[in-house]
Amino acid sequence: MKLELKPDIEAALLAQANARGLSLEAYLDQVLRDATSSGRPAGRKSLPELFAESPLKGLDLRFDRDPDLGRSAKL
Repeated sequence: MKLELKPDIEAALLAQANARGLSLEAYLDQVLRDATSSGRPAGRKSLPELFAESPLKGLDLRFDRDPDLGRSAKL
């Protein structure tokens, strides 16, 4: 497959590939594989899975915080 990129996009992708020590082709291969899989890196759970398996599940915890009233300022 041949992919033609605009010069500015190619430069940005090349910079990201170089930062990871990869060729542009290897970096694009990795990005496309990740995008076509579950959307998450292997072994990472989705947020609903994380909450469903939480040890805090069912404890009916309530988290409150003081409202931010800001600070007074002279205008």
